[in-house]
Amino acid sequence: MSNNVPNVTFKIRVRGESVGGKNPFLWKDVSTEDIFPGKSIIIFALPAVFTQTCSSTHLPGYDAKYDELKSLGIDEVYCLGVNSPFTVNQWAKNLGIKNVKMLPDAHADFTRLMGMLVKKENGNTTWRYSAYVVNGEIKKIFSEAGMMDDCSGDPFECSDVDTMIAHLKK
Repeated sequence: MSNNVPNVTFKIRVRGESVGGKNPFLWKDVSTEDIFPGKSIIIFALPAVFTQTCSSTHLPGYDAKYDELKSLGIDEVYCLGVNSPFTVNQWAKNLGIKNVKMLPDAHADFTRLMGMLVKKENGNTTWRYSAYVVNGEIKKIFSEAGMMDDCSGDPFECSDVDTMIAHLKK
């Protein structure tokens, strides 16, 4: 793995000021070149939206401690899932997420190039990890132990917000 985040384009849904109706959103291309240059970013990836650990702890933990992360010099926090933009947006809305930005990696391009793509019984997904990225360079990555295809468990020991905060305070 290179020390830089891969260069990919994400297809996201954004609120369109000129769009009315029940679904006031537009498609937008957002590339890693739009997200990472000149910024300190936390990106964390989780294997399945709407599941226990991801919904009760992983994403809500980062959202709850967003202000503390900002006080430690972080510009933005992104949650990546190998899901459609519709799915990640509804999940974040369902959880009441206010601060963390959702990053749908629908085709798993970013995940594959990060070397974090794994096969599970319900399809390909990302391995659980978090990364501290400065100006596009991965400064620290916390990848859960035991990465492999068809892993029966879902380890969650080091990619949490408290581990990241402890690292940033060093």
